[in-house]
Amino acid sequence: MRHSLVIHLTWLILPVALNVQAHFQELIPSKDIATDPNDPELTLDLTFTHPMERGPAMPMGEPVQFGVLGPGGREDLRESLTQRLQDGQPAYRARYRLKEPGDYIFYLEPAPYWESGEGRMIVHDTKVVVDGFGGGESWDAEVGFPVEIIPLTRPYGLWTGNLFQGLVKYKGQPVPFATVEVEWRNDGSVTPPADAFVTQVIKTDAHGVFAYAMPRAGWWGFAALVEADQPMKNPEGKEVPGELGGLIWVYTRDMK
Repeated sequence: MRHSLVIHLTWLILPVALNVQAHFQELIPSKDIATDPNDPELTLDLTFTHPMERGPAMPMGEPVQFGVLGPGGREDLRESLTQRLQDGQPAYRARYRLKEPGDYIFYLEPAPYWESGEGRMIVHDTKVVVDGFGGGESWDAEVGFPVEIIPLTRPYGLWTGNLFQGLVKYKGQPVPFATVEVEWRNDGSVTPPADAFVTQVIKTDAHGVFAYAMPRAGWWGFAALVEADQPMKNPEGKEVPGELGGLIWVYTRDMK
């Protein structure tokens, strides 16, 4: 009787464990490639969410950093942020005007997020590269995040099915066998047949490099995850484990 009760309780608990959703910090520009100098305006949406499942969004605190590394150098863009609601939760939006040809690496350090279900604080530093008028050669420049994905494939001008490669660094050093989670930003056209299809999971090799072939057009998020060396404080002031993430977003198009 006791044995059957343990089995029954295990099956009650197991679905909860299996349904833990991956968290992705979105930093999505209105276009990944700007081709018309007469249309230099960008809108960038910042949302902490579950992209493949189309939400729900989680509340974002005021970002610690938000800026761009472009042909004119580094710019602090925090003053351009306006708060908005996504699924009833705080999110952000910004507008930016491209000034000259070159690569523009937009980057975000969000406020730490308390994930009570996992008992940890989460900080997912995120970036996305926009090609400004075809003048870019700096798409692999490093922002300087603690955890960062350095693209080895140019992160724009990608066809569906292209292989994207990246190098994961932690404190400036390659991370062998690091976990990299991958999700597609679902537009509502795909229903995952099982939980395993929601978040793809890959590992870096012994040199810290990963590769993934993107099977569908749209935005793809790559999240390299590393356990923090030091504990972080949760909202109650207690020291808890921390998860550091380095994310990059890339866009693919169908070849027509």
